[in-house]
Amino acid sequence: MKGHPIRYSAEELAWLSDNRTMPIGDYHAAFVARFGRDDVAAANLHALRKRNGWRTGRTGCFEKGQAAHNKGKKCEPGKGGNHPNAARFRFRKGERRGKAAAIYKPVGTERVTEDGYLERKIHDGMPFQSRWRAVHLINWEAVNGPVPEGHALKCLDGNRQNTDPANWEAIPRALLPRLAGGNRYRRKLAYDDAAPEVRPAILTLARLEHAARTVKS
Repeated sequence: MKGHPIRYSAEELAWLSDNRTMPIGDYHAAFVARFGRDDVAAANLHALRKRNGWRTGRTGCFEKGQAAHNKGKKCEPGKGGNHPNAARFRFRKGERRGKAAAIYKPVGTERVTEDGYLERKIHDGMPFQSRWRAVHLINWEAVNGPVPEGHALKCLDGNRQNTDPANWEAIPRALLPRLAGGNRYRRKLAYDDAAPEVRPAILTLARLEHAARTVKS
């Protein structure tokens, strides 16, 4: 009874100690059946084990490789996940709600990046980073095939939103710092900042410098 300590005989305590590793339901049922203690609840035995520091050997966590107790069992009709109220709020494949629905962009949507490149959404799959692809890259590969390894596409007219394949050229990535200009390469004028008529000369000079360095190394 609540507020009154439960007394156990020495025989009962010895039995409870010897069988302390049993699951609490079986532990309680076996104790009541053996000693006829209908005044003792499972919670009382659980508390007794804790007070005495009797370890059960169980951590309460699933061990690696251990199957779930409900593995292979289907939920009863009208209960749990099969309850009509649960079905009403269950997400359906491809369904979007809340913020996800508000910010969703359909496949084919185009956007401009912070760097000024035009991107197009090409799928809704994973990973997220692969959903968007540069339009100039899509168009260039449609004509020329994949960009060669170690190369990047360089915008020729300076307008990064001009996605015509003819406006992009595959160049070695090592040329990009040279085309950026700066004192490092004794050229303060960057390719993108130069006048249209000067750009071909800058690109040619960068190619020659790169070729010469490659030969020396």
